Order: sequence, then C-alpha cells, then structure tokens
Amino acid sequence: MTNDATPTAILRDQHRNILKVADILEEVLSNEREPGAFDYKAIELCIDFIRLYADALHHGKEEDLLFPELEARGMPRDSGPIAVMLQEHQQGRVYVKHMRDAFEPARGGDQDAAKRLLHAGLGYVSLIRGHILKEDNVLFGMADQMIEGPACQALCARYDGVCAHTFEGHTVSELEGLLRQLQGMYP
Repeated sequence: MTNDATPTAILRDQHRNILKVADILEEVLSNEREPGAFDYKAIELCIDFIRLYADALHHGKEEDLLFPELEARGMPRDSGPIAVMLQEHQQGRVYVKHMRDAFEPARGGDQDAAKRLLHAGLGYVSLIRGHILKEDNVLFGMADQMIEGPACQALCARYDGVCAHTFEGHTVSELEGLLRQLQGMYP
C-alpha cells in the first residue's frame, strides 16, 4: 500500500497546511512593533483558517470518521491515543475561543486583550505542534496498520464526502486560499 492509499495520507497533508499557518501565527504574534500592534488582518485570517480548516474540516474528519473506525477495530475512545487527541482538540478550541474573544478589543487598543490574544495564540501554536507530532508519529501509524484494503477505501471515500461540504460558506479550496494569502503576506 502506498502512502497515498493510507487512511491518514490526506490528514497528514492537512497537517502540513495547519503547521504552516501555526508558523505564520507565531511570526505575527512574535513580531509586534509595539505592545498590541499586531498585523490584525493576518491574525484574523489565521483564526478563520484554524476554526474552519483545522477544526471543522480536519478535526471533523478525525472525530467523525477516523476515530470511530479505530474504535470499531478495538481502540478505546476513553483512554489511550484517541482520548488524548480528543482532549487536545477541545483545548485547541478553547485557545481559539480566547483568541476570538480578545481579537476585537485588542484591535481597538485594549492592551489586556492584546496580551490575552498573544497568550492564546502562542498557546495554540505550541499545542498544535505537539498534537500533530503525536498524531503523525503514533496514532496515524497505528491507523495505517489497522485500516487497510476495502476499509481504507471506504474511509477515504467518506473523507472525500466531507471535503465536498462548505464550512461557513467556504469550500476547502477557498480555505486553502487563506493559507496562500497568508504565505503571500509572510513568505
């Protein structure tokens, strides 16, 4: 079975995109010219990408499709790798909520909100890097061994179905366009 025919190939590709946005978010948050003087347009694009691509699309595929498939093959949901990944997905959502809550006040000049935005953004970056490392090097290797042949083909077809949806009106291609836009701003 080639890497393109594994149950995690598309998820690994999406991880690379998510890490690129994490790198950009870290750069934007680390390069403020004066307290709270962030590139708010870039932060807004990062938040949108994280909410819609990393969480709704990518984590949605994992939570709704991959993890149940692993559970059906005997991997427990309430302990071990799946439980850890689900807990980290929730922690990521908390960081994103804090970023969103702080965004407008920070953009309006509230220094405390700018600090909360910085803390939540850098917390997310740290979390997602470790999370992806664990998935790529532990859970996904297990998944590739457990889900093969027709089961893999069926799962990948269900992934394609998810990719056909829109996320708050945005297609997957449009969400990937947010990444390209951010890369143009921060090459």
